[in-house]
Amino acid sequence: MSTVLDEIIEHKRKEVAIARQRTSFSSLEDGLADAPPVRCFRTALATEPRPGLIAEVKKASPSAGLIREDFSPTDIARIYESAGAHCLSVLTDEKYFQGHLDFLKAIRKVVSIPVMRKEFIIDRYQVLEARVAGADCVLLIAECLSDDEMQDLYDYAHELGMETLIELYEPQNLPRVLSTGGKLIGINNRDLRTFKTSLEHTFDLMQDVPEDVMLVSESGIKTHKHIQRLREAGVAGVLVGESLMRQPDIAAAVSSLMAGN
Repeated sequence: MSTVLDEIIEHKRKEVAIARQRTSFSSLEDGLADAPPVRCFRTALATEPRPGLIAEVKKASPSAGLIREDFSPTDIARIYESAGAHCLSVLTDEKYFQGHLDFLKAIRKVVSIPVMRKEFIIDRYQVLEARVAGADCVLLIAECLSDDEMQDLYDYAHELGMETLIELYEPQNLPRVLSTGGKLIGINNRDLRTFKTSLEHTFDLMQDVPEDVMLVSESGIKTHKHIQRLREAGVAGVLVGESLMRQPDIAAAVSSLMAGN
């Protein structure tokens, strides 16, 4: 039975094909010379006390619909940075999340913290697009990629100087992810096939993650109590979007989430 994730990936294949027709890979490579220098995502995230915060600039999602109506990507990014976020995640998918790669380009110009392209990446072309746009990191999703694809995209991102946050949901994908050599791994608490979310998913899977890997918990993180539990468990980072984006005062929401203020 086809899932929303299957539909998204099929759409991405068409999207990339159209983009390649519009701008060739070699032409896009010409933009690398003008790309801003890479900021180290893992270094920024390695804060004390842990977990470090990857705050997400996110307008909408397939499961939640429109999340924030008064949406100014650069204003939100500035607020996140001033409120103490260590890194930013920027949704660039247009059809399902109402994002855009231009959001990342604009955000990269107004903040000093590292920025990740959050996208359903299935092709080197998207990784190259990310670096040319100024991304410091890209998200790779294990459920979307074969072993060879994941390794190739991981290697190419690092060839361009970027970090990769490799995300998984299914426990059986953990050995696949670790085999890439990646040291920044995300456990998605939301099943991308059903969109059901449980924070316990992080605690169930993290016992099999090596100590030299930075672990990021993603989705379903809404309260300071959640942060405290993740901190006590030794989680290195959290990726939070919807619960912050829904609040009228984003800076206050970041403070409440991370410090309990």
